[in-house]
Amino acid sequence: MRLPRPTGATQRARALAGLRSRAVNFTEDEPHSPGGEWNFDTHRRFLAREAPGPPEPGGAWDIARAFVRDYEFSDPDRVRAVYDGREELLGRNMLLEGRFYGLRFDMGVRVTVVIDETREGDRRVWGWGYETLEGHLERGRMTYEVVKDMGSGAVEFVITGFSQDDPALDPVLRLGWRLFGRPTQLGFYRRCGARMYELVRARLADGCGATGERRHDGLLLAPSDARPGPFERFALRIDHPSSGHER
Repeated sequence: MRLPRPTGATQRARALAGLRSRAVNFTEDEPHSPGGEWNFDTHRRFLAREAPGPPEPGGAWDIARAFVRDYEFSDPDRVRAVYDGREELLGRNMLLEGRFYGLRFDMGVRVTVVIDETREGDRRVWGWGYETLEGHLERGRMTYEVVKDMGSGAVEFVITGFSQDDPALDPVLRLGWRLFGRPTQLGFYRRCGARMYELVRARLADGCGATGERRHDGLLLAPSDARPGPFERFALRIDHPSSGHER
């Protein structure tokens, strides 16, 4: 007898827990090996200008840092995340949900670096980066940083990373990713930058912005203002292998 399929919340919790046993799906030298088809990206978005000097308490850099910490900058129409907010940021596993038209892809990542430094003498930087895990559609690393030029006061949001589609993808997914994945990825960077700009400006203007943390069964959902779409129940979901559900 076939058991009933778990609910979406149960499925997400199971998949997130299963990421603990998943390894990063690339090695450090692969992105820099000759002949590798890797994409290297940097996207910058100016957010606001503070007075020169260290970041101002409650200012644009401080606000943007909180949004980056909580993954609020992500465009909810493209990527959402589930994670356990009780875990330390460094080493945290996150289950990302990629949303491409009527498809939903669960993808596992792990935070492998947290940045908190002054760079090049006058650039105050805070951020973090994740690496993709086994079962992800891609292989690579993404880093999200808030940077203040303490000389000019300019605050910007910087996305950097490298990636390629996972060679282990089945032929149908590989073809689809080759056709639509890269344009969608570049569009995601732009939309994240635009969303971050809007969030920071709204918070500076009147204290508004993202709605604050949103929990479900003890897990945090991000961005906090993401809501199911009107046709969500008709979307085709590709579960992460760590969920234990047969595809």
